[in-house]
Amino acid sequence: MSASTKLSSSVKALCFLSVSYPLPKTSKEIAENTGINASKLRKLLSLLSKSKIVISNQGTKGGFQLLKSPKEINLQEIYCSIEDRKAFHFDVSEIVGQDDYDYLGYFNNLFSSIQVDIESKMTKISLLSIMNYLNIKSNFK
Repeated sequence: MSASTKLSSSVKALCFLSVSYPLPKTSKEIAENTGINASKLRKLLSLLSKSKIVISNQGTKGGFQLLKSPKEINLQEIYCSIEDRKAFHFDVSEIVGQDDYDYLGYFNNLFSSIQVDIESKMTKISLLSIMNYLNIKSNFK
């Protein structure tokens, strides 16, 4: 699953949990209502749970619930929860000569700058703002 797919799937699942709040929802219910592959969804929910964005309750009335308000959850937090690398990953395994090092230095600086810009922008985008844009009403109080 690519980064953009993982991020959009995570946002979609979190929106669903916000709408269904305070009722816990199983991964099967979330998958059926969002169209996300159930196996991939469980992996994402596990990562979001480790980051304390959602909580997993066991038992017959168990399931997943939002742990934080959609207003307090930003895209950067979600992205960092589900990804183990930066948005721009620069492969340096093919470096041969000095010219390659010059190119590497240039692109490393360029991508670092872009990465900072991306992270800054993602920090300013809350789950609630996405829900508002999509006309999705949160039940999180």
